[in-house]
Amino acid sequence: MKSIKINNFEIANDKPFTLIAGPCVIESKDHALGLAENIVRICERTKINFIFKASFDKANRTNINSVRGVGLQEALPIFEAIKLNFHCPVLTDIHSESQCKEIAEFDTIDVIQIPAFLCRQTDLLVAAGNTKKIINVKKGQFLSPYDIPNIIEKIKYTKNENIMITERGTSFGYNNLVNDFRSLEIMKSYEYPIIFDATHSVQEPGGLGSRSGGKREFVPILSTAAVSIGVAGLFIETHEDPDNAPSDGPNMLHIKDLEELVTKLQDFDNLAKS
Repeated sequence: MKSIKINNFEIANDKPFTLIAGPCVIESKDHALGLAENIVRICERTKINFIFKASFDKANRTNINSVRGVGLQEALPIFEAIKLNFHCPVLTDIHSESQCKEIAEFDTIDVIQIPAFLCRQTDLLVAAGNTKKIINVKKGQFLSPYDIPNIIEKIKYTKNENIMITERGTSFGYNNLVNDFRSLEIMKSYEYPIIFDATHSVQEPGGLGSRSGGKREFVPILSTAAVSIGVAGLFIETHEDPDNAPSDGPNMLHIKDLEELVTKLQDFDNLAKS
């Protein structure tokens, strides 16, 4: 079983789960720092290892007029401020090979995330692998878990084995996703850390016509099911006002509900790994 070292902790399928959390997209420096501080304090109280997550650009928004984010150059000093203030690792997603090359030069980003729609893009996976950073690949909604070894091999081609795979649901008809929890066990057999994305799993892609919908009320139950099986980490987007968030609001968890949820999940995690 593979274990990935980051900061002063390890991520593995048999270790206590790591929380990857933050807003869908960076809205401003003050907003990102405020949310990061809130999540850090929750993780300190619950003794959960934490990676801050936020996107600098959402290149796959439903509508041409949707908010995309602040861009990489404006995001880098925000990520740096989060690391300096809270000493937590930082994860962000990329959409192009050129972004991989830019990010490779900065210690600010610890984990590069490959969006689900791009998970089979060979040149992108190779460019990400060449950064030698940790690579988190979102399993495409269109993929079987049995397809994952091909993704892993593309990154391993670069001599980089710092790989995590994230389950985020499977397309089930139009504008709907479901979770086949067998996929977690199947993908764990490939030995790399498996993350469960509890918030994008309840997304309804394009479900509101010009934007995606979602049902955040199912985040706790899906999280509980995943942790009961045993996973390396949970990916939970969170916000202090999700109903008015610029991106993915319907499937983001309200920050006020985060501590109660992760505290409950720790009990299931301990039982699954005992």
